[in-house]
Amino acid sequence: MEKNRNYFIAIALSVVIVLAWQFLYMNPRIEQQRRAEEARQAQQQTTQQQPAPGAAPGATVEGAPPASPTQAAATATREESIARSQRVAIDTNAIAGSINLTGARFDDIRLKDYHETVDDSSPIITLFSPSDTKEGYFTELGYVAAADVGGVPGPTTVWTLASGDKLTETTPVTLTYTNDKGVVFSRTVSIDEHYMISIADKVENPGQAAISFATYGRVTRNNKPAIPPVFVIHEGFLGVSGKDGSLTEEKYKDVEETPVTIAKATGGWLGITDKYWAAAIVPPQTTPFETRYSHITGNQPSYQADFKSDPMTVEPGQSIELKSLVFAGAKEVPLVDRYESEYSIPKFDLLIDWGWFYFITKPMFKMMDFFFRYFGNFGVAILLTTIVVKALFFPLASKQYASMANMKRVQPKMEELKAKHGDDRMAMQQAMMQLYKEEKINPVAGCWPMLLQIPVFFALYKVIYVTIEMRHAPFFGWIHDLSAPDPTSLFNLFGLLPYDVPHFLMIGVWPLIMGITMFLQMRMNPTPPDPTQAMIFTWMPLIFTFMLASFPAGLVIYWAWNNTLSISQQALIMKRHGAKIELFDNLKGLFKRKPVQSK
Repeated sequence: MEKNRNYFIAIALSVVIVLAWQFLYMNPRIEQQRRAEEARQAQQQTTQQQPAPGAAPGATVEGAPPASPTQAAATATREESIARSQRVAIDTNAIAGSINLTGARFDDIRLKDYHETVDDSSPIITLFSPSDTKEGYFTELGYVAAADVGGVPGPTTVWTLASGDKLTETTPVTLTYTNDKGVVFSRTVSIDEHYMISIADKVENPGQAAISFATYGRVTRNNKPAIPPVFVIHEGFLGVSGKDGSLTEEKYKDVEETPVTIAKATGGWLGITDKYWAAAIVPPQTTPFETRYSHITGNQPSYQADFKSDPMTVEPGQSIELKSLVFAGAKEVPLVDRYESEYSIPKFDLLIDWGWFYFITKPMFKMMDFFFRYFGNFGVAILLTTIVVKALFFPLASKQYASMANMKRVQPKMEELKAKHGDDRMAMQQAMMQLYKEEKINPVAGCWPMLLQIPVFFALYKVIYVTIEMRHAPFFGWIHDLSAPDPTSLFNLFGLLPYDVPHFLMIGVWPLIMGITMFLQMRMNPTPPDPTQAMIFTWMPLIFTFMLASFPAGLVIYWAWNNTLSISQQALIMKRHGAKIELFDNLKGLFKRKPVQSK
């Protein structure tokens, strides 16, 4: 009983710590960051532009990638900025937007398949916006070179549209630029039916002397996300340097303090990721390049992931061709996996944050996606995946419940030992160990299955929270988005009363179902005799109901269904071992009137 008491107290303290962390630290922190973001944006609107730092087009090869062209503080609207620049339209099944001929910059991309809310009439997602807007976010590729090469394409270069009038899945476009030394730069841009843009660059040297230049590329955004990410997902800079390199993840706040430079390597990719969307550059994979993640201060602060290649030489009368890729879109799992294989991009699947339990999380998604393709509902896929997981863990669960059944069977003998040894704890422990040995009981056997299932639960949480396939995925009835909390609340009678309730009182139908199933599962076992343990035993389902009410509905549905399966499984196994099922007696005891003691 001493071990049980400590176990329940540990759980209670964990719950208190989680609640205290959420209400005393996370909520004030989120509010503080929101106010800071509003103040920063207000400051940007009133600050006048100073000359931008960094190398200008035509800088030496040893310089850093060029900075953005000098501009006023980001006050233009998106529509104004797009209207006043020369552009080539982009129109595919998945993307609408345009290429800015100044800098050959991808700064206007919207995702046709995704809307801002579950309502299909809401605006589609805007990923990229011009640099002179508050939401500026773009990708650009260019060159740096010594002065004797002449001007090379950079942020302010205006390219000429040589062929094609619109970028589609079937019609590429070609841009050209010839500098003052006669060096010809041409760029052919093509796009697939989803989110991968292919860029084929060619540099021709018609002169009498060799020329040397380096290439650069960058993903730049003016603002980090307004809503800070939760701890289970990475949002910010990421990339892989080298064909066998490891993943690098950098948070915005860390780069604000100190820029991060990754050692030169051949192969890899770099970019910026949000929860569901990402922008990434895959540089030419045969030339070494250096990667940098930085926060650029000035009139228009921005966050930038960039690379610069080693110098390349083109002999007189010769040319060189380079191939790069730009990903700009939704992080759909099958699509990202396909790109990794099709283009041989090292570890590109890590663009999706699968977490520490990658080896569990990704296979679990694959299973859920398999069921979804058959049944067309991710909620049903979660239920079926839970059944498979329960089946895989059935041998362990059988040992757990068998251990619990055996512990109940010897409970009378343990009470005898307690009466016999009284307060002599040492003698009691020795007698109990001897009893366990005689009855062939391992008291720890019931704990291991529970511990082993924790990574599975966390992996499922990651799948539901981070995969875009769960975004706006409906279940049945009132659940229109499995990645969002249950939208109903007990405190306005699930919408029958015409008023909104505070966020912390949004206790929906599914959290209540989860709490009831957890309550029933705990009542499958005898109520602890210790008053403190009994109180924890009684209140824990209620505490978890409030805690999980703000979790994604898909996870709460999983937990409720998992509890239901566990109740059935426990009843079956305990009946097989001849142990009494305490559920009905415990429920009767709750409503049984206690006799009044006479004074």
